[in-house]
Amino acid sequence: MIPWLGTALEFPAVDKALTEPDGLLAAGGDLSLARLSLAYSRGIFPWFSAGQPILWWSPAPRMVLFSAELKVSRSLEKTLRNGVYRVSCDQDFDGVMQACAQSPRPGQDGTWISPQMVDAYCRLHAAGVAHSFEVWMEGELAGGLYGVALGRMFFGESMFHRRTDASKIAFVHMVRHLAAHGFSMIDCQVYTPHLASLGGRLIARETFCGEIQALTVQCQPEQLWGYQYSNEPARS
Repeated sequence: MIPWLGTALEFPAVDKALTEPDGLLAAGGDLSLARLSLAYSRGIFPWFSAGQPILWWSPAPRMVLFSAELKVSRSLEKTLRNGVYRVSCDQDFDGVMQACAQSPRPGQDGTWISPQMVDAYCRLHAAGVAHSFEVWMEGELAGGLYGVALGRMFFGESMFHRRTDASKIAFVHMVRHLAAHGFSMIDCQVYTPHLASLGGRLIARETFCGEIQALTVQCQPEQLWGYQYSNEPARS
């Protein structure tokens, strides 16, 4: 059995999470700005399907990417250098979330990014807590990702692509941009071969929580989220 959260703004200790299913910690509560911010600061995130109560998770081990360990293949580096695209930050947060919700996932029937989740994270975005990175090709949204930033810690949530390598372009630009501003670790939540190919690896939950405790209290640099980069040919 797992605890049912009421109105009090609190969570059980993450070491109380179940091992099967891995990381399930609690149910109930709400998706308010205060509760979501508290959850992320403690290494907890919501993940549930339509028709389920809100479920809170803290898996062990945890998939992360240390910014200094980012891996970029030669073919991807060539695309980053020679591709025709533009990268922006926070230009279309809702569009990125909607695209992530509509993207098919291997082994998943439907999406966990329900209208309830979209509404909650758009409110986080309006409060300056959630952010998106977009990749544009020929004027259209081709790929991107979104997540939550507390202090100098970024918690990745989901990504999508409509063009080859568009999500990877967004990811690499995000990591390099955040690393340049003191973000040493990105939360990737759970293992996937795709994230591992980019340098992500598993670490102990205790280590992860220690890292975020230090990073989330650091001040964010000014103008961090005004990121723009264009690899498009200059107009004559």
